[in-house]
Amino acid sequence: MSPDSISHPVPKGPEELVPSRYALRIGEIDVLVVSDGVLPLPTAMLAHNVDPAVRAAWLKDMFLPPDAFDWALNVVVVRSGDQTILVDAGLGFDPDLHLPRAGQLIKRLEAAGIDLASVTDLVLTHMHMDHVGGLIVDGVKERLRPDLRIHVAAAEVEFWKAPDFSHVSMPPGFPDALRSAAKRFMKEYGSQLQTFDEKHEVAPGVVAHRTGGHTPGHSVVRVASGGDRLTFAGDLVFAVGFEHPGWYNGFEHDPEEAARARTRLLQELAGTGELLVATHLPFPSVGRVAVAGDAFRWVPVFWDY
Repeated sequence: MSPDSISHPVPKGPEELVPSRYALRIGEIDVLVVSDGVLPLPTAMLAHNVDPAVRAAWLKDMFLPPDAFDWALNVVVVRSGDQTILVDAGLGFDPDLHLPRAGQLIKRLEAAGIDLASVTDLVLTHMHMDHVGGLIVDGVKERLRPDLRIHVAAAEVEFWKAPDFSHVSMPPGFPDALRSAAKRFMKEYGSQLQTFDEKHEVAPGVVAHRTGGHTPGHSVVRVASGGDRLTFAGDLVFAVGFEHPGWYNGFEHDPEEAARARTRLLQELAGTGELLVATHLPFPSVGRVAVAGDAFRWVPVFWDY
């Protein structure tokens, strides 16, 4: 996998009108951002600890609809040496939630010429269904390597044995769907998990770090090579989180800790100037963080054609 070899679709049927993958290099490491689609969710999910009028004003300033908008779903593929690493696995398919515009990862990996059997490692930022669901779609496990290594924080596995939803603010149906997806994932893949406590090197230059907050075992993935650096932040950073890192996202199981962890990460990234990619930032979500007063601002990179 390289930017040259993965920037063109495999000729199978009509090409999608909207790009769904973006390739870049971090030193000697190839990184491919792949869109799993979008999730239409209520805008209240962006900040359930602020006055609705304040939230509405931010949405208006961003030219976003007031009631619901599309959250991006991004996954990354990393190639370091002879390892091909998938970071998160998208939503998959849940007919009860009626989210037909998400769950596109498998077909988009195929369109990029990436065979599921070539994936040597999977890193899970956490075990919400939009990060593990692609693995529990019928027929996917049979196409993966039997020796696939799945890396996840030990605290995340422990949490999902009896998950606490007392501090979230999710639409109806989501808590049950999240529990069900995590339970099914553990049943299918529990024997392949390789857990870590705080930090784990998955491959040369590819390191998972537990942050907690969003879920107790939530982790980010840091990629570094040849002086270049990129952080995949998973669900620690949302579009509103730069200007308002203290706003609580509805999917955060410990929103206070998530806000602290988000602020720490954004401060670090603003200092280093490294690239940031996150699950729910608008595709391809590649950019940098700058300080703006007491908060931050998002600086998207210019697309490199």
